Amino acid sequence: MRDVENPDSKTGQPERIDKPEGAPLRKGWTTGACATAATKAALSALFTGDFPDPVSITLPRGETPAFALAHHDLGGDFATAGIVKDAGDDPDVTHGATVVSTVRRGPPGSGLVFRAGDGVGTVTRAGLPIGVGEPAINPVPRQMMRDVVETVCHASGVSPDIEVTISVPGGAALAAQTWNPRLGIVGGLSILGTTGIVNPFSCAAWIHSIHRGIDVARAAGLTHVLGATGSTSEKAAQALYDLPEIALLDMGDFAGGLLKYLRQHPVARLTIAGGFAKLTKLAQGALDLHSSRSQVDLGFLADLPVCRELEEPVLNLIRSSNTSLEAFSIARENGVNLAPSVAREALRIVREILRDAPITVDIVITDRAGKIIAHEH
Repeated sequence: MRDVENPDSKTGQPERIDKPEGAPLRKGWTTGACATAATKAALSALFTGDFPDPVSITLPRGETPAFALAHHDLGGDFATAGIVKDAGDDPDVTHGATVVSTVRRGPPGSGLVFRAGDGVGTVTRAGLPIGVGEPAINPVPRQMMRDVVETVCHASGVSPDIEVTISVPGGAALAAQTWNPRLGIVGGLSILGTTGIVNPFSCAAWIHSIHRGIDVARAAGLTHVLGATGSTSEKAAQALYDLPEIALLDMGDFAGGLLKYLRQHPVARLTIAGGFAKLTKLAQGALDLHSSRSQVDLGFLADLPVCRELEEPVLNLIRSSNTSLEAFSIARENGVNLAPSVAREALRIVREILRDAPITVDIVITDRAGKIIAHEH
């Protein structure tokens, strides 16, 4: 069974209910879409005294969703509206968070000014699409809100000199579960989205974060970065080279997303680290290492040159193993360590993907305890 949210009529917060396996996955809305809708509702109320509820916006691709307000407040010189983010069936850390927009009139000629409220981060490192010192509100959400502000102001006969403060109560705690601390975004979450729509279990957001991590590392002048398949191998390789947090790229399963971007935006040195199974997939040529999209070929392991000294019954045991770990153990019991050979093949694949990019590469394989069992340059 998969989890899907359902609005709780008493609290307004998402509630998880069972959904039959195989049922269509439901799309959701980005924080950028929620911030835009909240801004439109708040600004409309600032000028008219009334909050549109639900409030409709137009997304970059023309969709026109409507959002219910979770709360609203109107003061003498401000208006506030909040919308609970519905991420659909995507396991998004911001699912159920309330995105709040508070709007005020600014001085004549000031234009549209964005502020980071409670739970929204501030950019502190170069290399991101938003300048240092700016609220972590990405370009597309900024443009969406700019369009809304200009439209509402024009309809009210008011110049678009508006201060917009976006908040996500509790966002600082949620941000600790994201890449923001490594990217130099402090104090909270980023307001994200390019289409306004969250596609369930999309890989795009993860790969986007890898690319931004590379951009930040390059802008900071780093010459050595690390892409790891998980936290255990990441810690081992980070300790091996004493790398700073900013050098850690959270590659996960997306080796292709990392390597293809580095090919166009090189860093002098790259370490790829992972467990035996994940890096066996990479050695086979797989660039997406997720279990649902690539599998370890046990025949590949049995055919490695290092296995030529093994007798056929042992090779058959390797080929018929239940897991790559079992194959590794069988080979080791018979005097053969598969890890260095896998690392060498993975290194070859990585170099092929990077082509002529001026990048020195090494491969680190760890066991489940984090011990390095192979290291190839």
